[in-house]
Amino acid sequence: MARVLLIEDDANVRAALARALGKAGHHVTVEGNALNGLRQANALRPDVVILDLGLPDMDGVDVLRMLRGVSNVPVIIASARRAESDIIQLLNAGADDYVAKPFSAAHLQARISAVLRRREAPQPVETVITVGPLSIDPARHIATLDDTELELTRREFSLLTYLARHAGRVVSKQELVEQVWQQPYIGAEATVDVHVSWLRRKLGETAARPRLLRTVRGVGIMLSDGQ
Repeated sequence: MARVLLIEDDANVRAALARALGKAGHHVTVEGNALNGLRQANALRPDVVILDLGLPDMDGVDVLRMLRGVSNVPVIIASARRAESDIIQLLNAGADDYVAKPFSAAHLQARISAVLRRREAPQPVETVITVGPLSIDPARHIATLDDTELELTRREFSLLTYLARHAGRVVSKQELVEQVWQQPYIGAEATVDVHVSWLRRKLGETAARPRLLRTVRGVGIMLSDGQ
């Protein structure tokens, strides 16, 4: 059983999902606007938040950013917005998953279970990873290049860390989507391209003049030591 906070402005959707998730054994708290939802997130310390974007008092993207400022609670976005740019923005802002409306309660329940499994899985203690001038400390969530700390989003840090763990090997985009994003590969290739492009910029390089990140056309991405 999980403590689920559902922030959704549609009363019919709220009632249907609360009923279905309750039958599945979860303890569900519902709120119809952003302000009350944020208050409940702080007071209840839920195990997972289901967040709609079209709230009456605040856009869900801003709610997500505010949540991320004070909590690492898993957040699943539930929205009718389907544009890839919106999904990329939300995942980059700290969402753990995204489901597009309309969806079934069973589908949402499966996503909740998957997110909670990922959070509950024991994480191995890792030492600092060094690849040429790049140093990554997974435990402290710090990455430095030439002894200068990099300002990375959570997703960029996860992507760079995964590539560093497999330095010298070409990692396919499918593997990155499945292991870093932990979602099906179908339709997600552009997401990888966008994040790799952002990561290159923060590493001070370009696709035309790579230093650490090298693209092998038709195969994938490789992190090298810069030699």
